[in-house]
Amino acid sequence: MSYVESDRKRRWLAGTAVLAVVALFAVELFFPESPVSELVRIVDANYVRSVLRLAVPIAFAALGGIFAEKSGVINIGLEGLLIISAFTSIAVAGTIGGADPTQLHLWVGFVAAVLASVLFALLFAVVCIEFKADQIIAGLAVWLIALGLAPFASKVIWGQVNSPPVATLGSFDFGFIEVSPPVVMMLVSVPAAWYVLNRTAFGRWIEASGENPKALDTVGVDVRKVRYSGVLLSGFFSGLGGAGLALGRVGQFIGGGATMVNGRGWIGITAYLFGNYNPLGAFGASFLFASLDALQIRLQQLGYSIPSELIGIIPYVTVIVVLAFVGRTRIPDAAGDHYESGEE
Repeated sequence: MSYVESDRKRRWLAGTAVLAVVALFAVELFFPESPVSELVRIVDANYVRSVLRLAVPIAFAALGGIFAEKSGVINIGLEGLLIISAFTSIAVAGTIGGADPTQLHLWVGFVAAVLASVLFALLFAVVCIEFKADQIIAGLAVWLIALGLAPFASKVIWGQVNSPPVATLGSFDFGFIEVSPPVVMMLVSVPAAWYVLNRTAFGRWIEASGENPKALDTVGVDVRKVRYSGVLLSGFFSGLGGAGLALGRVGQFIGGGATMVNGRGWIGITAYLFGNYNPLGAFGASFLFASLDALQIRLQQLGYSIPSELIGIIPYVTVIVVLAFVGRTRIPDAAGDHYESGEE
């Protein structure tokens, strides 16, 4: 499938989704007693607020992945960075605030979580850029280390893989909707990331580092520093996502199984591939996946006689269908390639 064809299918898919939404609201308007109309009424302010909260870890992971991969470093360890930041946020807030941490304690935990994620991203960058390790294997290592380390540290601190519950961050009331600070951060970060990538010199360096590092080196820009910046930004955004998940929505670290992150880092990777490395497109894909997740939660709450396990896989099946439908996304030419200054 060519890139042009893939892009055409992506636009067709988006247009179909918009038409489907319009059709559903037409059914609600003209056939208010139909079963479909009952489903349409699920979409209210509470539903939108739930979708925005669910989109936080996915959208932030997607933004981080975009900066890293466009700079030439493939970071598939986003899931691990989300786990580390989610754990750190609860651990620090609980340690300094006890069983009932204040908002100040929660914010200290939030900042510590972002720093921990950036530190892990720095270690990943050193391994990949300085020691030229395979980026895929290094990314998997980050995920596996986080998957084992966070539950282990939870047992050391709390005697079990799950932390005690704590309060969550306060919310902003905009009158028509009430949202948490991580949601506001996400809504600000998406256009800001788009602006940085498309309207600034740093964005052009990131682009060139992933497409043609030799050309960037020729004009005197240090490719290593640009790639370090891209990876550290992936740690920064993933830190916001993990802390936003733990302190903005759940109020607890859950370390059992796939942990509370539960694949959202991987879906974030899918989101930016679906969005073709565009922050706005990645946010749209994140919003779509979060909408489906919120839908399956709401259907379970309404007591539809559908097995909960079957409803729970809806978002993940959608990921597979979307990837199969959209097909190939144009990956930066030098993504995954190591570069040494001055090499031919």
